Amino acid sequence: MQIWRRLEDVPAELGPSVVTVGNFDGVHLGHQHVIRRAREDADARAATLVVVTFDPHPFAVLRPEHAPVTLSSLDERVELMAGLGVDGVLVLPFTTEMAAWTPQEFVDRVLVDALHATAVVVGSNFRFGHRAAGDVAFLVEAGARQGFEVDGLALDGGPQVWSSTYVRACLAAGDVEGAAEALGRPFRVRGVVVEGDRRGRSLGYPTANVPTRGLAAAPADGVYAGWLRRTDGGERLPAAISVGSNPSFAGDRERRVESYVLDRDDLELYGVEVEVEFVSRLRGMERFDGVDALLAAMRDDVRRAREVLGT
Repeated sequence: MQIWRRLEDVPAELGPSVVTVGNFDGVHLGHQHVIRRAREDADARAATLVVVTFDPHPFAVLRPEHAPVTLSSLDERVELMAGLGVDGVLVLPFTTEMAAWTPQEFVDRVLVDALHATAVVVGSNFRFGHRAAGDVAFLVEAGARQGFEVDGLALDGGPQVWSSTYVRACLAAGDVEGAAEALGRPFRVRGVVVEGDRRGRSLGYPTANVPTRGLAAAPADGVYAGWLRRTDGGERLPAAISVGSNPSFAGDRERRVESYVLDRDDLELYGVEVEVEFVSRLRGMERFDGVDALLAAMRDDVRRAREVLGT
């Protein structure tokens, strides 16, 4: 799969393409539905499938105080798109200048001049251009004049919610199962393991710690069952995962994802990027009066994690 980070990077010899456009945050089931339909259309037309996305999220430029936490990094989005059979991804750097483009300018510069679109596949609620003035109806009219067809897909998902906003709401409530249903896969976070205060190791539960400040999004504070793996390869390991600061120790205010890999105290992961996958919430975050009460709770967390994960 090819990745172009500017309009100018798209090769002039690019043939006819089928294009889909959006933020694709999380690449949830709705996004997957659009991309798969576009893939089918591209195959039928012997055309290249191109996804156009933006970095950063437009709200981060236009209304930073309302910008949502992102469910996936750009690299993760691209990786997920590759798995759906996308041929090329055009990452447009979103700026105030681009925000001022009229819908017709976007059609001319991106869809027609750069990508030679023969078809455009988007969600039925797709909006674009200055003040979101462009919609599917505008695309249909532009396509009739400029030689591309438009498919606007309904994304209600039936009984299933297809929405990045919905996924964020699930995570904020600690409902990782609900997030997984909307994403079509378990929610995951990635980050580099840092050295912590080693309290877990001293208690017999060494953890791989990833600060949440470096993450796009994370579930609500609490304890979860899930899996950990190195992003550079290696096996998927069962884990009990704590998200939040540790209220049982005074002065501990840094929010982080701490993963205890069940029955393993031999892992050396400092400085290694890992992916943590959330399967089920075991309990909320609690403050314990004393180490004995904390240890009893941790033993129960591990027991319940084993049951959930079937290990």
